[in-house]
Amino acid sequence: MRSLLIPVLSLTFALAASASPSLSPWTLHEKRSHIPGGWSQTRKYHSSARIPLRFALTQNNIDDIERHLYDVSHPDSPNYGKHWTAGQIAATFAPSSESIDAVFEWLLQSGVDAERIKLSPTKGWIEVTSTVEEAEDLLRTEYHVYGHESGKEHVACDSYHLPAHVTPHVDFVTPTIHFDAKLTKRSVTRPIPIGQPGEGISPKTSGDISSILNFTQLENCDKQITPSCLRALYGLIYEPVAGDKNSYGIVEYTPQAYLQSDLDSFARNFSTGLEGKPPIMVSIDGGVDQMNNKGFNYNGESNLDLEYGMTLVTNKQNVTLYQVGDVVEGASFNNFLDALDGSYCTFDGGDDPSQDISYPDEQPNGYKGNNDCGTVKPANVISTSYGYNEADLSVKYAVRQCNEYAKLGLLGVTFLYSSGDNGVAGNGGVCLNPDGVQNSTGKIFNPSFPATCPYVTAVGATQVSPGQTVLDPENACEKVIYSGGGFSNYFATPDYQKDAVTDYLRDHPPAYPSSIWNSTGGSRAFPDLSANGANYVVAIDGSYSLVFGTSAAAPVVGAILTMVNDARIAIGKSPIGFINPAIYSSQFSGGFNDITNGTNQGCGTLGFNSSKGWDPVTGLGTPKFPVLLANWLLK
Repeated sequence: MRSLLIPVLSLTFALAASASPSLSPWTLHEKRSHIPGGWSQTRKYHSSARIPLRFALTQNNIDDIERHLYDVSHPDSPNYGKHWTAGQIAATFAPSSESIDAVFEWLLQSGVDAERIKLSPTKGWIEVTSTVEEAEDLLRTEYHVYGHESGKEHVACDSYHLPAHVTPHVDFVTPTIHFDAKLTKRSVTRPIPIGQPGEGISPKTSGDISSILNFTQLENCDKQITPSCLRALYGLIYEPVAGDKNSYGIVEYTPQAYLQSDLDSFARNFSTGLEGKPPIMVSIDGGVDQMNNKGFNYNGESNLDLEYGMTLVTNKQNVTLYQVGDVVEGASFNNFLDALDGSYCTFDGGDDPSQDISYPDEQPNGYKGNNDCGTVKPANVISTSYGYNEADLSVKYAVRQCNEYAKLGLLGVTFLYSSGDNGVAGNGGVCLNPDGVQNSTGKIFNPSFPATCPYVTAVGATQVSPGQTVLDPENACEKVIYSGGGFSNYFATPDYQKDAVTDYLRDHPPAYPSSIWNSTGGSRAFPDLSANGANYVVAIDGSYSLVFGTSAAAPVVGAILTMVNDARIAIGKSPIGFINPAIYSSQFSGGFNDITNGTNQGCGTLGFNSSKGWDPVTGLGTPKFPVLLANWLLK
C-alpha cells in the first residue's frame, strides 16, 4: 500500500535493457512550479562547463514499506513488536540490479563513456561527470545560472525529462530543479539562526515569574505547570525498573544548549536525585553544549526539554541528549538521521546541501571531522521539538526523509515531533499563496513537517484554562501559542488514520473554501495526540520563566512512552516502536482524554475546531498513562 501523495507515472512497456533509447519516448520527470524567493534567472549556463549529474535510484520494495511497518506496529498483527534488524532493512530496500542496469545501459547507449559512470558503494545512486551540453541532451532541458539577493549563484533548470523505460528506475536527478545552493553557510560575523532547523518552532515565553506557586497545590496548575501537574493530569505514577535496558533520547540543535546550573536549580525544586546529574550527551557533527551565548533563545528549548524529560522519568532512567551540529554551521534533521543510519547518508542520492550541512567545516571554530554516518545507536523513544513548514522543502526531500522514519520504526524506534505553534499557519505565522510562496499575507493553510509524515507521531498542545484544575477537562492551547494541526499537502491519509479523519470531516466539516486548505479528505492529518503546552515553569539563565509551546508537549509524551517501554522491557517484551497504528485502533480507544474545546487559529481564520473524537487541533487527545500501560502490556 502507498501512502505518499505524489505524482506517479503509470507506464507499461516491455523493452529489453539493451533496446535503443530512441524507442522509448522522453517523459517529464520533475518540474518546478516557481522560483524560490530571493532568486532570479540571470544567464544561460556555459555549454562547455562540467557538471556532476547524480541519479538517485528508485529503492527496491519502497512501496511496501508501509505494509512492513504495519506488520510490526499494528496490535492485531501476529508480528507485533517483532522489529527488524538494520541488516534486514538495508537488504530489503536497496535498489534492484534491474534499476542499476537500466540506468547504466541507457547512459552507455547515449554515448557516455563507461569510465565516467560510477555506482555508489551503497548502490543508491549513479554519478556521471559530464558537460552541460551533454547533460542537457540527456535530460532534454536547459541549465541557467540563478542569482540570489545575497550574492550567491546557483545552477538549475526549470524541468527535465527521462526516457519512459528509465523513469521507473530513477527517483530524481541532481542538479536539476532543486535549489541546493548552500545559503546557510555561516561565518563568524553571521551566526547561524537560532532554532535550526526550520528556525520557527521554538518555545515562547510570557517572561520571568517572581515566584513559584505551591506546586503541591494542584489548583494552581491553571497558572503554573510543574511536573506534579503533569503527573496528575495524565496519571503518570511510575518508578522505572528496566534501567539501562531502556533509553529515551532528546534532540537539540546547536547553538541551542542547556545550562547545568539551570537543571540543578529545577531539580532542587521538582526532582529527587537529579541535582548535579547531566544528561548523557552524544555529540553529532561537532555538537557541543556551547556556553558563549546565553539567554532564552539559546537555552529555553534545551532547558525546557531536559528539565521536564529528565524529571518525569525520574533519576532511575537516564536521558540521552543528541546535540547536533557545530557552533558555526549547525545541522539539519538529515544530519541527525545520517548518524543513526549509515545507509541513509547516500540513500536516494544523499542529502541536500540547501538544507543539510556538510562537514568538515573549515571555518574558524568549525567541526573538522567528517559527517557522522551510522555512528549512533538510536534510543527507543526520540523526541524533537523543532520543525519546518512542509512548503520549505521539496516533495522529494520530504518523502526521502519520511521513508527513513519508517525504516527506523521498523527497528522499533518511536519518533515524536511537535506539531507547531501557529495553528494552521506555518513557522513565523506565514501562510501559502496560490503560487506556493509563503508570507504573512498568504491565505492558504501551511502545514508543518515532519509532523505531516505518516511515520512519525505528531504532538499538539493543550492547556489548563484559567479557573480550572487538573480534574477538569483540558482545552486546546490558545494562550500565547496555538496548537499546530491540519492536513498535509504532500502525504496521503495513512490507513491507520482513515476512519478517524473520515469521521471528523463527516461530523464536523470545516466551513472553509477548498481553496485555502486540503479538503480532499485523502491527506495525512495531524497532530496524532497532545499534551499540555502552556504555563510551564522553566529555569532559564538563573531565573524562572513561564514557557509555552508544542515543544513542551513533545518531551512530556516522550517521557510517558518511555515509562511504557520500561514496563514492557522489564517483562521481556520489545519496545513499542511506531505507535500510530496502535493508538488509532479500537483496542486503544479509551487511552486518551478527548479534548473538545478550542481552535488553532491562523491565516486570518479561527482554524479548525476541537471536537469529539480525533480532530486537527489536539488529535486523539491527551494520554491516560494507566490505560495505555495496561493496553501495551497485553500486546
